Amino acid sequence: MRDFLSYDPTETKPEFTEPVVDPVARARDHARADLPKRFYREVSVGPAEGGAWRVLLDGRPVRTPARRHLEVPRRDLAEAMAAEWAAQETIIDPRAMPHTRLANAVIDGVAVQPAAVAADALKYAGSDLLCYRATDTARLVDRQTRLWDPVLDWIEETYGARFLVAEGIVHVAQDPEAIAA
Repeated sequence: MRDFLSYDPTETKPEFTEPVVDPVARARDHARADLPKRFYREVSVGPAEGGAWRVLLDGRPVRTPARRHLEVPRRDLAEAMAAEWAAQETIIDPRAMPHTRLANAVIDGVAVQPAAVAADALKYAGSDLLCYRATDTARLVDRQTRLWDPVLDWIEETYGARFLVAEGIVHVAQDPEAIAA
């Protein structure tokens, strides 16, 4: 390595013989190469036990990455997932399947440890954005009121939990009983 003091700024810079590769693009390309090919012809929706619904590929039920049954409580959700599976042309790209990915996350992650997930969510309940409102932009204030107040009203009606709403971003301590509810 050259000594810092012997650096000559007029010296021409060496040309790189290898092209500079974007590491994110390279990782994305490698991830695409590993995606499975579409192996099914027909996508349909069928009933599962307990009133649930499932996606069927060539009549066979789809499984989650953890090999659990991919089942949802409503037919319209199963139909949305079926549309995602049907839209896969040559490869199965999970990035183009948000309903399926969300169902997989719930079935493989949330459903197997609901207490831990609930405890983790409680950490943020007291600082949820629903409780902090804008003050200076009338349009934003109106939109927050129109969209967020019904959610807070539902929480109060359903769980008896009343959250304080503050203007600005200064933290407001919420009632611990409301958070627990």
